[in-house]
Amino acid sequence: MFKKRLIYNDILNHLEKKEFTIITGARSTGKTTILLEIYKQLKTKKKNVWFVSFENEEILRSINQHPEKLFQFTDQPSSILEENQEYSERIIVLIDEIQYANNPSNFLKYLYDQYNPNLKIIATGSSAFYLDKKFKDSLAGRKRIFVLKTLNFEEYLIFKEKHTLINELHEIRNRDKYLSINYNKLLQLFDDFLNYGGYPAVVLSKSKEEKIEKLTELKNAYIKRDLTESGVNNETAFYSLMVLLSGQTGNMLNKNEYAKLLRIDNKTIENYIFILQKCFYISLVRPFYTNIKKELIKMPKIYFNDLGLRNILINRFYTIENREDKGQILENYTYIRLNELYSEDDIKFWRTTQQNEVDFIVTESYRKGKAIEVKYNAATLKSSKYNAFKKYYPNYPLQYICYKTENLNIALPVLKL
Repeated sequence: MFKKRLIYNDILNHLEKKEFTIITGARSTGKTTILLEIYKQLKTKKKNVWFVSFENEEILRSINQHPEKLFQFTDQPSSILEENQEYSERIIVLIDEIQYANNPSNFLKYLYDQYNPNLKIIATGSSAFYLDKKFKDSLAGRKRIFVLKTLNFEEYLIFKEKHTLINELHEIRNRDKYLSINYNKLLQLFDDFLNYGGYPAVVLSKSKEEKIEKLTELKNAYIKRDLTESGVNNETAFYSLMVLLSGQTGNMLNKNEYAKLLRIDNKTIENYIFILQKCFYISLVRPFYTNIKKELIKMPKIYFNDLGLRNILINRFYTIENREDKGQILENYTYIRLNELYSEDDIKFWRTTQQNEVDFIVTESYRKGKAIEVKYNAATLKSSKYNAFKKYYPNYPLQYICYKTENLNIALPVLKL
């Protein structure tokens, strides 16, 4: 049974637009599933729709000869140079794994310029690494990209069919100081989410053993495909870097230190970090300064985009109160949640040479926003530690986000975010 992602309606609403629709994201996030559901819906509506996969070698060989070869496998639309069809009669082509084309940018540009609006293409690409390398500015104004991430906590509840608890989560987030009688039930599920993350196949797994099996498959098989296709020769060093990074969640990314530990050069480390970012495995958060030049030269902090992937790399799956890294887990979750709500460029952190630090600074308008400090237990908070930040940045009021909180006047529970 198809489980609707929150982004799904946005994608559907874009189908009427003349721009091509590109769905990208990490492997195993459900892009093909969404594409097949769109195909099913369009067929039900009697649309002239076709589905092709560029994993099919015969199709791929043909379209690599010339974009027009696509129409060996679909109907061919009228050219815009000819008499146009009615808009409702346009041909819709769904393409899975478009990054396998030799030059997907030129392929799509040619088809758009030659046949739009009589041709609509909806395509998936497994990784933004390929999109960034091959989708150059020739597609400006011709496409919209939708990034399909792993499930967020609300989607996790949807996949678990906990519909009553979804409503409770909305109440907690939208009503000040709302006290939910189901909060402990939500926390139990939230603990599972913090441990195993949001890959759909993992969330739908019934047992701990099956979840770990799915995450192991992701680590050993799917990431390896990304490495092969991105030209990584030293797989051992790449995986070793991922393990090192997973233990350093929320810490500064010191490329020189990793280069020394792994005995590889800095350029290789930079390339591996680039691949990890473009394959949607990690994100980097830049420091917050009013001086842009300083911001650009200081080391960023690293976070994983899915906690299940992070935890399988270090092979740790415990309840949060028993974890020595519970602070890192909560901080990483907070980044993931903020990245649902804000642009990556608007999320920063603050640290001084005196080691004063605030976990996240979110800019909501020009030099205004909010600051967030994450703690496991509100009882450990020492608000005086943040006096310097409060003094210098009064337009960024500081909030405390905690897992365990007794006093809602001091800190917000993590599910409130």
